[in-house]
Order: sequence, then C-alpha cells, then structure tokens
Amino acid sequence: MELKNIEKQEKSIVALTVEISAEEIEAAKEKAYKKNGKKITVPGFRKGKAPRKLIESLYGDGVFFEDALNICYPEVYEKAIAEAKIEPIAQADVEIQDMTDAGSVVLLCKVPVEPEVTLGEYKGIEAERAEVKVMAADVKAELERMAQRFARTETVERAAKKNDTVHIDFEGFLDGVAFEGGKGENHPLKLGSGTFIPGFEDQLIGCKAGDEKDVVVTFPEDYTAEDLAGKEAVFKCKVLSVQETITPAIDDEFAKDVSETAETLADLKKEVKERLTNAKNAEADREFEQNIIDKVVEGMQADIPDAMIEQQIDTIIRDFEYRLQMQRMNLEGYLKATGTDMATFRGMFREQAEKQVKGRLALKKVAELENIEITDEMLEDEFKKLAERYGMEIDQVKKAMPAEALMADLKIDRAIEVLRTNAKAVKKAEKEEASDKE
Repeated sequence: MELKNIEKQEKSIVALTVEISAEEIEAAKEKAYKKNGKKITVPGFRKGKAPRKLIESLYGDGVFFEDALNICYPEVYEKAIAEAKIEPIAQADVEIQDMTDAGSVVLLCKVPVEPEVTLGEYKGIEAERAEVKVMAADVKAELERMAQRFARTETVERAAKKNDTVHIDFEGFLDGVAFEGGKGENHPLKLGSGTFIPGFEDQLIGCKAGDEKDVVVTFPEDYTAEDLAGKEAVFKCKVLSVQETITPAIDDEFAKDVSETAETLADLKKEVKERLTNAKNAEADREFEQNIIDKVVEGMQADIPDAMIEQQIDTIIRDFEYRLQMQRMNLEGYLKATGTDMATFRGMFREQAEKQVKGRLALKKVAELENIEITDEMLEDEFKKLAERYGMEIDQVKKAMPAEALMADLKIDRAIEVLRTNAKAVKKAEKEEASDKE
C-alpha cells in the first residue's frame, strides 16, 4: 500500500489517494478463491475443485476482484489513516479511481474528520437570564394541582355536568354503517377534557346513568384516519355511570396530609413557594447556560462535515424511539399514523442536531483552550455517583459507559462552568434598553 496524496476538502473531508499494489491484489484474490471458489461449479470438476485460473478464464479476470478488494481494504485503510495522522468520525466514501496496467488499484477515500474549531471571545459574555419571581397566584395554582392529584371520584345519580366522568358504551357509524376503530365499552370519559372529537363530550352533558344518546359529530379535516377526515358520524352511546370528582379542601388538614413537615396551610404555602423558586431558578440557569453557549457558537468558525449532523440525528431518533417504546409504540407505527416518511422525519430534527453539534464542538474547544484535564480520581468519583444514582454496581456502570465517553462529558461540564463563571447575566429589559440606546 502506498499513500500517494492527502488533500483537505470542504466540510472537513480529507481525501486520501491510496494505491494497492498488484501483489496485494493478487494475494487477496487467492484468499477470495479459497473462500468462495468452493461455491463455483465447473463442468468436468467436482464442485469447488476447479483451478482458479480456469474459473477466471470462464467467468472473467474480475470474478474474484470485488471479494479481493473487500478482503484487503480494511487493512489498507487503517494503514492509510495512520500514515495521514487523521481520526475518522464516520465511514469514508470510497471509489476506485484507477486500475493500472500493472494490476495495482488506486482508491480515493474521502474521510470525514472532526473540524478545526476557532472561537471568538468566550469569556465575559453577556447573556440573558430570566428574572425569577414566584407570585401568590403561582402558589395557588400549584396547590390546586396538588389537590387535583388527591381528588377522589364518587358515583352520583344526577345528570352529568362538565368535569364529571361518565362511563359509556359507544359505537360509531358512517351513513348507517359501523366503521373500524369506532367502538368502545365501559370507556371512562371526563367531560370537558377535550380527549374526544370536538362536540362529542358536550352532547353527553345532562345525561344520566342508563340514558342512550346519539352523538352527532364531524371529524376534523386533518384527522389522522383519512377515510374519516371531514365526515359526519353518529355515535350511539349508552351512559353506564356518572362520577363526580371531589377535590379536597385546601386547608390545614390538607397541608398535613400532603406534607411530612407542614403543620398549617401557611407552612405548606411556604414549602410550595420555595420549591417553585428552586425549580424556576434551575430552569433559568439552564436557559442562561444555553444562551452563553449560543453566544460562543455565534463567534465560532468550523467547517462541519455532514456525517456529524447525520450521526446526531441518529442519536435523537434513537432517543425518540426509546420514548415511543415507553408508550408501547414503535417508530414504524408512529410514521404510518402521522403519514410521515423517514426522510421528512429526519429533516424535522436537522436544525436541532446542528445546534447540538455546534454547541459540543464549541465546548470541546473551550476545554482545550482552558487546559481542562480529568484525573483518574475525578473519573472514579463520577462512576461512583452514577452507580449510586441508578442503583447499579460500579463495574456495570463502567461496562455501560466507556471511560473515554465519561471523561469527554466531564470536560464539557467543566467547560460550561468556565463559561458560566466568567459570564455576565443580563435581564431582558436591560438588553432591550441598551439596544434602544444604540
């Protein structure tokens, strides 16, 4: 193997021109013959016993060429990137550039590598941070949500009202014919929840247990099932029961029930306000950090290869698939239900992936410029924390997460800390006022 040329191209592609000698190709052809020649039948010979030269005379000199190239390529490629001193971030795009009369083969390998990154000023950045305020109305709303979580239902004999839950049997019909997927039995439906087709729930208000009702609705034009979209349907419903939601009074007794420390409603309000304040501050800090990173990215120069974006899209989709599985769904079913093809689906995440890739590249460069290092002790301590967090043995954590990956994440975390420590938080109003003055 001879590395004949190295050329840097756009989008952080390094083009390697590699020549595989005739001797290497010949040796690989012999290996290919020994591996695959057994499958070839030649008249006059038992299967797999025909000489290589006879097979090549019958089927052409190139009969073993593709297999030979596949045999020798991995080793040739590894030697080429080692000699070029580059680290691929994805598979190379390979093409045959020339086949010489002497029998050698010249390959052009376009190898995507991590881009060279140049940053602008990354210390002393002014970034927007939301001012955190928790109002009495916020505390009240949270207390009401807590009360809803402790609510109970009670079967009543009266007519159903909004916010009641009715249990119904129903079946849907189009022009008098029942349609697939339009039937349910003993289905709980909270009136006013908006979970059914618009207008459906309102027509059940006033019904009592035992009542039968024809509910007439029109499916939305953008309904997921195209055969139903925009069509009028009649649902024959029977109300089996009506249940009222009874929410506990928000008082001192409620405070004692929902809190381990509160003795009075005033105590609970104080706890809730503190919890909301902490949550809002945490969210404000996350947004502040992202705003800082966005500012650093604005001043960054990097010719990012498409492969990095595609890999990040793959990561996002894997996470999406995992969340679907938690809901007992799969990606194929989701795409079918939403009428989306894979190319369009991937395109939906491109902007997000680009932002994530740029942010991580910027932070890696900050870590490099700041000479951030992670010691073995720091790494081991982080493994212990992860083991405690997930209730796993430390050896299990180490198998699940390679040390190199964790070390890279820790460097990113410390780079963010450097940016945050040296940044100046600016309120939105202050920024707008400064802009007006300019």
